[in-house]
Amino acid sequence: MGGLAKGLTVIRAFSRDHAALSLSDIARSARIPAATARRCLLTLEELGYVTRSGRDFLLRPKVLELGAAYLESMNIEQITKNHLEELARNTADSAALCVLDGVEIVYVARTSVRTLLRLEAHVGSRFPAHATSTGRVLLAGVSPERLHRYFQTAKLQALTERTVTDPQKLRALIEDCRRNGYSAVEDELAYGVIALAVPVLDHHGRVVAALNSSSHSRRTTKTKLVRERLAMLQQVSRQISADLATVPWLSLSAQI
Repeated sequence: MGGLAKGLTVIRAFSRDHAALSLSDIARSARIPAATARRCLLTLEELGYVTRSGRDFLLRPKVLELGAAYLESMNIEQITKNHLEELARNTADSAALCVLDGVEIVYVARTSVRTLLRLEAHVGSRFPAHATSTGRVLLAGVSPERLHRYFQTAKLQALTERTVTDPQKLRALIEDCRRNGYSAVEDELAYGVIALAVPVLDHHGRVVAALNSSSHSRRTTKTKLVRERLAMLQQVSRQISADLATVPWLSLSAQI
């Protein structure tokens, strides 16, 4: 099974900013010998997950099947589609549902009627949890043990000058989120991006996802976003929470 782990690491070496990688690039990113990386790439190429362009390797669309299996097993897109579309229409902005994966948040559903200039997320997008409203909402819902593990492993890097990277300050913000039931951030993930998030609960009252609404600082402020959209997000969250009660695996994943 070590070969499977290495193959998945090779796939994860690719990203939006590094769509085409050489063998040495992949070996360095995956932290494996070049010969091992080459064997993995040859297997992935044979299976249809990777292709070549000169000396570079690129992912093929078949890779999407790996992520699609997760989404299809939960039917999240179908369950949340109408709710997110309605929220996006009512705010004239974007709406999304995210889950926690290690030290990152992952978009599992999203819709938008407006494109942000500096940052555009899509289903499958990953961002550091510490710099996002959804990340803080999700971290506020985990157990003390899991939160402790998060702070042991997360690299609290500054993405802008306003990103909170001090562990004590971040802990305080997470505690505020747990107490108030929402989180709002401005200019921490990217300049100009303002976002508000609330938790989505399972039928046991556990946080299993986070619902957010994002906008741009040229359109609104963080204070105004909370005042105008918090009640709306909380209502949609309750609706989604009720619908997600039909997804048994989502409750289990929140405990991992």
